[in-house]
Amino acid sequence: MRAGVFDSGAGGLTVASSLISHRLFDEIIYFGDTARVPYGTKDANTIIRYGLEAIEFFNNFDIDILITACNTVSAYALPDMRSKSDYPVYGVIEPGIKALTDKIKNKNAKILIIGTRATISSARYQNELHTLGYNNITAIQTGMLVPIVEEGIFSGKVLQAMLEYYFGHLDFIPDAIILGCTHFPLISDAISEYFGNSPIMIHSGEAIVKYLEKQGITHRFDKETSLRIFASDNVNALRDTAKMWIK
Repeated sequence: MRAGVFDSGAGGLTVASSLISHRLFDEIIYFGDTARVPYGTKDANTIIRYGLEAIEFFNNFDIDILITACNTVSAYALPDMRSKSDYPVYGVIEPGIKALTDKIKNKNAKILIIGTRATISSARYQNELHTLGYNNITAIQTGMLVPIVEEGIFSGKVLQAMLEYYFGHLDFIPDAIILGCTHFPLISDAISEYFGNSPIMIHSGEAIVKYLEKQGITHRFDKETSLRIFASDNVNALRDTAKMWIK
């Protein structure tokens, strides 16, 4: 079984890593739109257009499903992408919400959502959680964490200063944090430590694995999943990043 994984750049490698570690597929075709990253600052129409162009790219491969690892694309483009594809297209927002509701039953729990400007502005996470009865939701745009991760800064003074910038004004410790950007699992330890290691962390990669398993896609391969990486610009840099980020 072959899966496509689409992301605006390198962040979706954290989702690919989870899929590889659970061996749900025998092959993953990864496409990072590195020429136009970041998507988190783009308008909705542009994000939809990029998503549809990704469908055109993956139509060149005989894939069984496509996973849109990018939260921003998942927030805006899934209906349009599904209308143009002959295979199922999954995003990461619905699996992330399902992962949170599985772990947090208290509807008054303090939930913090962090993501890019476009993801937070879409209010997809916030609205769906409100619909499910969760009453205590805070959403923060934390886009500057993305280039920090891209620089390979996963701990230390620079990251701590940025966490203080974004979270220092909060007057509560969250019960759960939705990592609404695929870069953020790489700094989840630092984020958790900032809040005293108490929040439950919702990671898109692990959430989509659980979600797919409930759709009947389960561990089925004894051999390691093969990974083919493509990019709209500087594919060698993306492949080098994959070597560092995927264990």
